[in-house]
Amino acid sequence: MRNAIQSVMRGLRWACGHKTRSIVLLVVFTLLAPNPIRSQFVDPCCAILATGLTTISSALSNIIGGGLNSILSVEKSISNFEQSVVWPQNLINQARSLVGGVQGIFNQIKGVMRIPVNSATLPATQQFEQNLLSRDPNQIAQTGAQYTAVYGAVPNATTASPQTRDMIDMTDAAAQAAMKRAIEIDSLADLELQAADQINQSIQTAAPGSAPILEAQADAWLVRANSYTQSATADLMRVRAIDLANASANVKNGAANAAAVQQQIYNLLKRQ
Repeated sequence: MRNAIQSVMRGLRWACGHKTRSIVLLVVFTLLAPNPIRSQFVDPCCAILATGLTTISSALSNIIGGGLNSILSVEKSISNFEQSVVWPQNLINQARSLVGGVQGIFNQIKGVMRIPVNSATLPATQQFEQNLLSRDPNQIAQTGAQYTAVYGAVPNATTASPQTRDMIDMTDAAAQAAMKRAIEIDSLADLELQAADQINQSIQTAAPGSAPILEAQADAWLVRANSYTQSATADLMRVRAIDLANASANVKNGAANAAAVQQQIYNLLKRQ
């Protein structure tokens, strides 16, 4: 300890004797000494930066985040309302089950419509009946010839009066038109069943939001089916009208024949 004190005293005496050198050494040591590192907990710049980041984070969480949470809450409410009220899952399952049952009915209808109803026994009539029940529009072109083969042709002018020939020709035309239309309507009925089958299958796998589209398609086909029904009704009315016209023509011809017979009787009586 005494030696350390003596060394310090000697250093002080030397510094007092050499003031200029002592000042130069002090400056050199000051410049060469390492600077202390600033801590982020002590540096004012770091504190300001941390405060700014905290403010931004608070704004994102409270202002923007709160708005996003509100939007998410509204969307969840809408989704829950749609699932529980608009398109509840249990009703969707019931509807799909009903569609499956309807599909079975469609299959039964197809089977019933394919049951053979042919009844003709002779070659000409069998061929004609097969044509009428073919459900194939391509067979319509052969209907006229087969009709003539079964019901005969219009008599010529030497074997029937003009009025009788007109009646026969008009009756044959109406009958053939109704038969041809029946083939067309059978084919259209098959197409309608195919369309109904496709719509029914689409309903089984359709999303709830696509129901209006499928409903519009079904309504369009319903309108078409009604138009085909009206067309068939028009054919029935034409056939019935031909029957009434033939009955009226027969009465007229009978009256004309009666008048001719009366005239002939009158002429005979005058000769006597």
